[in-house]
Amino acid sequence: MGRTMGSERGFRFGEHTADVLIEGWGRTLEELFEEMAKAMFEVMTDTKRVEPRIKIHVEVCGFDLENLLYRWLEELLYHHDSKNLVFSKFEVKKIFEKSVDGEKEVCLEADAWGEEFDRSRHEPRTVVKAVTYAQMRIWREGDVWRATTVLDI
Repeated sequence: MGRTMGSERGFRFGEHTADVLIEGWGRTLEELFEEMAKAMFEVMTDTKRVEPRIKIHVEVCGFDLENLLYRWLEELLYHHDSKNLVFSKFEVKKIFEKSVDGEKEVCLEADAWGEEFDRSRHEPRTVVKAVTYAQMRIWREGDVWRATTVLDI
């Protein structure tokens, strides 16, 4: 699942006692956020079998990059929980800073494509209940952005 560690972008799953640790990487923050979203949905189903039939637009902000990642994944999880959607394609158009009432925020604008979950076509894997801040970290390693977080299953 995911791509090999040597590739320029990708994700993988790590060992964690009760939940699922996901790690993603990309050459840009936008690629990183796309990979983290893909990893979360790969926990739920085989994303290769999810057709990009429905497009949603997402705009979220956070007080730092970790909070932004949390809000991005939670927003996608909301669409899964409320509309039974699973996603396989993500395009983070931009991640940018803005100031609101003197407070700096980090925001993103993105699109996600997927379809309604259908047990006859989509493999049911693990139910993701929530995104957590456990082991959440975003860092730069050379010219690669990396992140980890734990999903509550």
